[in-house]
Amino acid sequence: MRDEKILELKNLSISFGEKHVLKNINLSVNRGQIIGYIGPNGAGKSTTVKIILGLLDKFQGDVYVFDQNIRGGAVDYKRRIGYVPENGEIYEDLTALEYINFTGQMYGLSEEDITLKLQGLMEKFEMEQVIHARIGTFSKGMKQKLLIIASLIHDPDLIFFDEPLSGLDANSVMIIKEMMARLAKAGKTIFYSSHIMDVVEKISDRILLLNNGEIMADGSFEELRAKNQEGSLEQIFNQLTGFDQHEQLAQDIVDIVHGANRYE
Repeated sequence: MRDEKILELKNLSISFGEKHVLKNINLSVNRGQIIGYIGPNGAGKSTTVKIILGLLDKFQGDVYVFDQNIRGGAVDYKRRIGYVPENGEIYEDLTALEYINFTGQMYGLSEEDITLKLQGLMEKFEMEQVIHARIGTFSKGMKQKLLIIASLIHDPDLIFFDEPLSGLDANSVMIIKEMMARLAKAGKTIFYSSHIMDVVEKISDRILLLNNGEIMADGSFEELRAKNQEGSLEQIFNQLTGFDQHEQLAQDIVDIVHGANRYE
């Protein structure tokens, strides 16, 4: 089952006005892979995910999810997808239970199943005491945990995590990283997008680097390291995206902090 194709992009392109955001992307993803999806801001990562989720439809090429071409307004496949956006909107006037009931029922779950799962998940995330509290009273980390719960409550087969560790404490980060590995082992396919390169390097069994709307690298970390001159994923990222000014920019910032008269 590991060779089962979950996602396929064929000559995927999209433009906004004169800006070509994605340029003939071809990609095939099998079941059970953890894909580290990385690239500079504006590279086209979020646009790719929005197309797959059916949030953008003015694209060229074809997108197949679970062997279904999503062109033409297909929606059934969305029941098998989970998504944690980087800046997720959340209904702060609702309680945690009300919010998860709302999202879970959209995926066809019964209220009984939702309540049972939520109680267990809230306990594991040490949030059982706030299940009936308004989300507006939650810390950033608690809201992030709730978004993760909402993305998993329906047991999806394809999961998109965009900066899922944002705001989490160290213990929760370890739990989420281990959880992703076990989900993949259970046959779930995960797209993990983050600017924290060392995490991407450690958890991904395949890394895709997108730059200027094109795939610049595709392979395991070991394969990427063998093809490039640099050692860490951060160094490989900088090499492939052409960003080599970080040392000078850092020094310029320090000079400004020390005193404007030292900066030229």
